[in-house]
Amino acid sequence: MPELWVYLSPHLDDAILSCGGLIADQVRAGHRVTIWTLFAGDPPTSLPPFARDLHRRWGLGHDAPRARREEDLEACRRAGAVAVHSHFPDCVYRRSPVTGQPVITENDDLFQPVHPDESGLVAEIQAVLARDLPAFDRIAVPLTLGGHMDHRIVRAAAESLGLPLLYYADYPYAVEPGSNPDQLLHGIPQATPVSAKGLRAWQHAVKAYRSQISTWWSSDQEADEAIRAYWQSGGGQQLWSASPESPARHGEEA
Repeated sequence: MPELWVYLSPHLDDAILSCGGLIADQVRAGHRVTIWTLFAGDPPTSLPPFARDLHRRWGLGHDAPRARREEDLEACRRAGAVAVHSHFPDCVYRRSPVTGQPVITENDDLFQPVHPDESGLVAEIQAVLARDLPAFDRIAVPLTLGGHMDHRIVRAAAESLGLPLLYYADYPYAVEPGSNPDQLLHGIPQATPVSAKGLRAWQHAVKAYRSQISTWWSSDQEADEAIRAYWQSGGGQQLWSASPESPARHGEEA
């Protein structure tokens, strides 16, 4: 029976990078898949220095989120999914509501626990999810492999609702040395092999993120080869459901 799926994606590429082949196969099987990107909002008028550096590297101007949303629309189209973009800005644009200082000043800051000043943001996202998530049959959220701040926020907000969740491995963080899903969830893996057609759709969708390829790879060919190697290892083909001993919430402490 066709199901309504939603993949919560922290940023404008996470769900496709992590599960693009699985999503393409689900759509081909008749399921309706939505990729809901939480941190897809516009930047402030004054960009923090770290964000300006990223825009230069991406080859995009001040309106980079708009360009990235267009990339995501194309990537989701290639995978067959529906794209939904929320208004919350990426952590590289955010400033502390208490001090006014940038939340992120250097790359290592991306992989810190949720900033204490941003507890209100978690609550805001929780309210948005509470309004819309119950309409879906299956909800997939990031495991938070790699420990990115925004991934932690999305997972914590989703878990606070008490709904049944599935978890996906955050790629490319999933292939970094020492990456282990069991450290983040005492979960039960459910494997669904991704077809060769699914792989090709996955590779094609990833390459829609023109501004982001250089973050991970030196060329489209290298991206294709990396995705294929991950697929051959079984990556991107598992979703985890929480076992009874899993913590009810996840966030700042992981």
